[in-house]
Amino acid sequence: QRACVDDVPERYVRDGDDRPGGANVCAHAEIPVIDAGELRRGGGDGDELEKLRQACEEWGFFQVVNHGIDGELLDEMERLSREFFMLPLEEKERYPMAPGGIQGYGHAFVFSEDQKLDWCNMLALGVSPAFIRQPMLWPTTPAAFTDTLERYSAEVRALCHRLLEHIAETLGLAPGTFAGMFGDAVQAVRMNFYPPCPRPDLVLGLSAHSDGSAVTVLQQDAGRAGLQVLRDGAWVPVHPVPHALVVNLGDSLEVLTNGRYKSVEHRAVTNGEQDRLSIVTFYAPAYDVELGPLPELVADGEPCRYRRFKHGEYSRHYVTSKLEGKKTLDFAKIN
Repeated sequence: QRACVDDVPERYVRDGDDRPGGANVCAHAEIPVIDAGELRRGGGDGDELEKLRQACEEWGFFQVVNHGIDGELLDEMERLSREFFMLPLEEKERYPMAPGGIQGYGHAFVFSEDQKLDWCNMLALGVSPAFIRQPMLWPTTPAAFTDTLERYSAEVRALCHRLLEHIAETLGLAPGTFAGMFGDAVQAVRMNFYPPCPRPDLVLGLSAHSDGSAVTVLQQDAGRAGLQVLRDGAWVPVHPVPHALVVNLGDSLEVLTNGRYKSVEHRAVTNGEQDRLSIVTFYAPAYDVELGPLPELVADGEPCRYRRFKHGEYSRHYVTSKLEGKKTLDFAKIN
């Protein structure tokens, strides 16, 4: 029996600096909210587009409202995901995440016996293109899970596509720039379930990391804050807005924009009383696409900050490294 701190097993207890409490949480800042309806209309003399540019440049994170995905579909996806996590353990373990794997039910990004664990259970599934799917890992219970996830994923994919058009516009690029480059974009989904924790001051729900994607779309429980974003050395909580989706830029976009837009570290903290659920979609270029700073963004004496590499190489590097801030991006940097 390993030492426990108030029923928290040792493997979850973080070292001092890594604990979530403390002075470096900035509770009053708010990440920007972007109205996708306004972006579509191009209204307000491009005001919303300018807001998006600032959000990408200064935060790398924003919440999207009027995104066009039906609230009922969001609620249904959340309900079914929660239902899955409430199943008996032996039922969930029919969809096991292989050691070092990234699909299935379990803990991802665990590579050693002494590595600290996140206070989180996850179900991760490859959605698109078809060859990344592992149908054996898609739950058959709840019965509507697969069908709902298909519909949800199609809607989120279309949203990613639209957002990337607008993000291209904020950089002075043609709207179709990213879609033209990304080929058959890779899409994966991960449901994170954070049970209540007796000592939320000692554990992390999810270690600090940036995403390897181009963009990530996150749906979080209404009324349960847990996601925090690093800005100027302080952690800013992302307060849920009903039916809004949280969008963040990933490492792939940082490379393509030559660092003008940066992927941002984020983490999840736990709660003593309440569980929390998030549904996260990662959207990234096809594995055979070569990434590197876009020529338009390496001009006027700007140095080229990242080397060229195939996205699949980076993806392999990312999924075989533990979550540790933005360390994985060192792979792409030109020193």
